[in-house]
Amino acid sequence: MWKMYRAGENDVNATEPELTSSLHKSLFCPRLKGRDKISVITELVDELARHGLLGDRNGVLESVLAREADMSTGMQLGIALPHGKHASVPGLVSAIGVCPDGVAFDSLDGLPSRIFVMTVSPPQTVGPHLRFLAAVGKLLGRAEIRAAVLAATDKAALLQALA
Repeated sequence: MWKMYRAGENDVNATEPELTSSLHKSLFCPRLKGRDKISVITELVDELARHGLLGDRNGVLESVLAREADMSTGMQLGIALPHGKHASVPGLVSAIGVCPDGVAFDSLDGLPSRIFVMTVSPPQTVGPHLRFLAAVGKLLGRAEIRAAVLAATDKAALLQALA
């Protein structure tokens, strides 16, 4: 169902159980308070830190902001995929946040982003990081899934929307 492109020679195609497992581990922030790019990224990093998923909150924030400064992760259709690499995380960690009013995120289509999927993984980890971002991006490419994610008020509803 979720066949992915080959992002590197060590990657394998993402499988549904792999994506489902990653989504179940993701944090969900149904109503972000941030109203600009930096505050949304900071809020998502703070949620990961609050749940004990980051060994170095400041280092992770710096990593994600540095990646964002290189090139915006604002995609299109109201989706942004901020991400970074940091040695203080043991494996892929992620947080999904929603801001229904939208936030300017320098997106490809120039529209505000409303759904944010942040991932952080160790520097040496490439495959799972890219596969997760690609799989979630593909899912969110469907209008009915985006609408269901925007309407979700808890993690159960988010998982149902992405199922």
